[in-house]
Amino acid sequence: MSSLLVETHRARHPRLLLFHGLLAGLVLLLTGGLAYRQILHRGLYSERERLQNQRRIIVPGPRGNLYDREGRVLVGNRPRFSVVLNLAGLRRELREEFIRVVRNYREAAKGERPNADQFERIARAAVAQRYLDEINSILGRSEQVRVRDLDRHFSQTLLLPYVLLDNLAPEEYARLIERLPVTSPLQVYTSSSRFYPYGSAAAHTLGFVGVNDDPIADDFPGDDLLTFKIKGTTGRAGLEKKFDAHLQGETGGAIYRVDPAGFKVDLPIEKRLPVQGHNITVSLDIDLQLAAEQAMAGRVGAAAVLDVRTGEVLVLASKPDYDLNTFVPRLSQDDASGIEESGGWLNRAIQGVYPAGSTFKLITAIAGLRSGAIDRETSRSDCPGFFMVGNRSYPCNAHYGHGERDLTGAIRDSCNVFFYKFGIETGADLLAAEARRFGYDHPTGIELPAETHRMLVADPAWKLKHLNEAWFAGDSANMAIGQGFLDITPLQAACFVASFARGETETRPTLLHVANRPPQHTAPIGLDPADYAAILSGMEQGYQIGTGRLARIDGLRAATKTGTAQKRTPQGTIELAWMLAFAPFDNPQIAIAVCLESQELDASFGGGLYASPVVKAVLEAWKEKQEHPRAPDPAFKVGL
Repeated sequence: MSSLLVETHRARHPRLLLFHGLLAGLVLLLTGGLAYRQILHRGLYSERERLQNQRRIIVPGPRGNLYDREGRVLVGNRPRFSVVLNLAGLRRELREEFIRVVRNYREAAKGERPNADQFERIARAAVAQRYLDEINSILGRSEQVRVRDLDRHFSQTLLLPYVLLDNLAPEEYARLIERLPVTSPLQVYTSSSRFYPYGSAAAHTLGFVGVNDDPIADDFPGDDLLTFKIKGTTGRAGLEKKFDAHLQGETGGAIYRVDPAGFKVDLPIEKRLPVQGHNITVSLDIDLQLAAEQAMAGRVGAAAVLDVRTGEVLVLASKPDYDLNTFVPRLSQDDASGIEESGGWLNRAIQGVYPAGSTFKLITAIAGLRSGAIDRETSRSDCPGFFMVGNRSYPCNAHYGHGERDLTGAIRDSCNVFFYKFGIETGADLLAAEARRFGYDHPTGIELPAETHRMLVADPAWKLKHLNEAWFAGDSANMAIGQGFLDITPLQAACFVASFARGETETRPTLLHVANRPPQHTAPIGLDPADYAAILSGMEQGYQIGTGRLARIDGLRAATKTGTAQKRTPQGTIELAWMLAFAPFDNPQIAIAVCLESQELDASFGGGLYASPVVKAVLEAWKEKQEHPRAPDPAFKVGL
């Protein structure tokens, strides 16, 4: 009996069901994972993409200008022309050059063939040189690409155009603008650089700037992006440093999309233009500044001129100095060495300390009159040309003596003997107290960095503490004529004469000009009017017929006090030529202090002979301006 075989088929095999289930689970897991990544982490990946594909460029704003009190630019900005190569437009050319370089080296021995990085460097330099040769043919130059700079630019600042030539002359700029195609990767780039129209005038006061590699981008988005910063400037000295924050421009910038190689691919996503910094109106008068500096040419020293009423500084000069334009774009090593060798870094007006010499006799006179040691009517000295203190002879400036002198005559002729005698009678403590009352023991507070604190007004207590020595009558004699343990700056001396001209005790100098600034008022000088007039009379006679007569100019009443002092240096002893002055005599408006250093050891260098020409030059320039005032610029606005 044959059997009937029947094949049966189950619609759902258990193994297939398991496979389908596993497949469905995997699909579900993959879908869930993708959903998790795409939906829940969408923001994270979007942020990563933004960081990878966007770059930020920061552009510093131009610095503000500095104007003199009459609106003339003392420090400004001028165009700086460069030729730049737009690297984003060279990708295809760089790639083709790379292939060509590789082919050229194909036949070279294996050990002599460059590696891939070197191939790229060779290709980049070749392309850049071709474009630079195009510039050379237009300008008649023979410049070569700086390969190291080019490599550094590609590795660090690829997003920025590469500077082929910098600091072009205006005529070169005009020639390139005319010859270069608009579509060329070569473009003429215009930036701004600091400019000092008067060169070295007021160099120490105005100061200079240095390169700032990290300009701050306030309130500009993209802090987390890879950022490229165009170099800016920062104040390094003088007003440029003191008011750097005020002068700094507002930073601008842009955000670009870039391809994987780092080249920008389209217009900026976001852009903000830089804004120039705030301007400053300085109290200096460039006419007077130039007059003083020209009269000081070839000398070493300082001059300070103040507005008697307000304390505004009209002149602040120090010699030797330097041309501020040599610091743009950066100071060369040779120029820096030249400044160092000449002693030009020191701002002698606020950092040089000097014995006051016979200018201090005015303070001795004030202290003597206030203490009663000097009587303007009865105090006399008989000057034989020297004065004995104990067994020691102290000389007068007149070798054969002045004969009999009262207070006014002693000031006019700067008689040492008179002030030896009455300085000792007044006493060192009162002399020192009077000097401190006029601000000789502390900095003036002028708006400049690095004003010295090394000024010195000594007294018996100071000498005992610092030298462990007693104070002698000879110390008082020296102090009475501005020698010994006494050091001041030329600016302090100018503040003193301005204060004295007002009949007050201290002047706060300022380098900022304010229209209609109210007059300063400090403590009164504390002299009987007749006593004050006796000192003034001696100073006017000194200007007319006395030791300051070489500063006299026709048609201007003024008052002067000369001085000669000795200063010890590592090389030996030098003399200092001092002169203080104010004018007009009956309505003081301008106060002057000049201190010059002799360049010869142990050589005569009197203030009446050597400092007078500087004072006279300033007075002449000031008088000329009073008689022929300059018309103000109607567009000029005073401000900080």
